[in-house]
Amino acid sequence: MIKHCISVIFFLLLLSCKDHNGIPEPEKLIEKDVMVDIMYDLSVLEAIKYQNPASLDSFKINASAFILKKYKVDSIQYMKNNKYYAADDELYKSMFEKVIKRLEADVKKAETQAKIDDKKAKSKKIKLKLLRPLIRQQ
Repeated sequence: MIKHCISVIFFLLLLSCKDHNGIPEPEKLIEKDVMVDIMYDLSVLEAIKYQNPASLDSFKINASAFILKKYKVDSIQYMKNNKYYAADDELYKSMFEKVIKRLEADVKKAETQAKIDDKKAKSKKIKLKLLRPLIRQQ
């Protein structure tokens, strides 16, 4: 009976210890929410690089290093933390889902702003068309 209880306790201890597939926790663990923020910023940076590569080159800075500096994280610390979080598939997936939701919200905001800007531009064109005859008369 005692052996059975010890076996059950040992088994429960094993289940409660999540080791991220053998990847040790980094000495300077970045909080999950901060890691999501870093991943989001790096994703936006990659999108900018993809859409307009020259835009970042004109600043003559390493934009990725700037983002890591923003969060007071060095590249090695980021890589270790990324590897640590990636070892837990479900956790990493949930982190990326948060990043994707933020990016989708940004796209909706941008599309809404673009529609507003288009309406303003059309309104200006109409006003100019109406004012041209008046300007010519003077």
